[in-house]
Amino acid sequence: MPYSPIGQPIHALDTPALLVDLDKMKNNIQLMAARCRDSGLHWRPHAKGHKTPAIAHAELRAGAIGITCAKLGEAEVFADAGISDLLIANQIVGQQKIARLVNLCRRADVMVAVDDPVHIRAIGDAATGVGVNVRVLIEVDVGMQRCGVPPGAPTLALARQAHAAPGVIFAGIMGYEGHAMALDDPQKEAACREAVQILSETRQLLQREGLPVEIVSAGGTGTLAFTPNFPGITEIQAGGGIFMDTYYRDKLHVRGLEQALTVLTTVISRTAPNRAVADAGRKTTSNYGTLPEVKDRTDVVVTGLSAEHAALRLTNSDLKIGDKIQFISGYSDMTVFLHDQLYGTRNGCVEVVWDILARGKKQ
Repeated sequence: MPYSPIGQPIHALDTPALLVDLDKMKNNIQLMAARCRDSGLHWRPHAKGHKTPAIAHAELRAGAIGITCAKLGEAEVFADAGISDLLIANQIVGQQKIARLVNLCRRADVMVAVDDPVHIRAIGDAATGVGVNVRVLIEVDVGMQRCGVPPGAPTLALARQAHAAPGVIFAGIMGYEGHAMALDDPQKEAACREAVQILSETRQLLQREGLPVEIVSAGGTGTLAFTPNFPGITEIQAGGGIFMDTYYRDKLHVRGLEQALTVLTTVISRTAPNRAVADAGRKTTSNYGTLPEVKDRTDVVVTGLSAEHAALRLTNSDLKIGDKIQFISGYSDMTVFLHDQLYGTRNGCVEVVWDILARGKKQ
């Protein structure tokens, strides 16, 4: 019978291994769901960070109305796992992808972001050809200057085209206040208020012109403290906070969520009293924005990552070759996709092993 780590202590795992504390993750999910619910908003959490259908189902059980994806390939994985309400918060371009999109709509209720008539025409033509309708959200640029049509009249013009196009159902608008994520308070609060006001005023314009706007979608973990406070939106997409990490804490100033995601690593070298090396480098954990942090130890600090190594600075430490320690992820969105499996742990033991099924779904 194949070896199973289920029921084994965490430190029995070979390394590097990606771990999630199930109790902490559950608490984070419940807190984020409650933040939206208490603000009178729906929660449609982004899954681009966890890429794991089992976690998406846990979010739905906690009250999420659907799941947000970054890529069409992710949406296909979640649809195959029985999740029907999916938003692809990105523009789908190209004959191959659009053919996949409209066929995905045969087995799931999929929405997709658009910001140009080209998107609407191509999706509408393909959808009509297979006999389905595709819901679209017009992405509005609320200040990030990435994707998105300008607010006001340009959004109105595109909404009219979407509303009239065969094969397309105009479902509403969305915006991402990503430019506000790393701001300090009170600048962050002001930027969130401005972004939501842009969406709210655009919605009002569309409604005055007789266009129904069912959905106004926005929000990320970095702005979860503020964006739900302002009237005009209907749902929040924040998702990364279910894991938490040093990037969210130190760079985006997120508070109140527990750090649930860690990487188990082994000390492989100690050539000096104040220096050691572990077997988890940039191919295992992210140093985007912030370095990982050693869990539950003050005598060991991560000072740098190379491809396969973590440099550790030691202070009066008894750490030795073969010891296993846990790193709190530097940025979970840039860590999970490096792994094939995620080990769910409780009380120091492995309870479940999940394949990260949407890993590598970049198309």
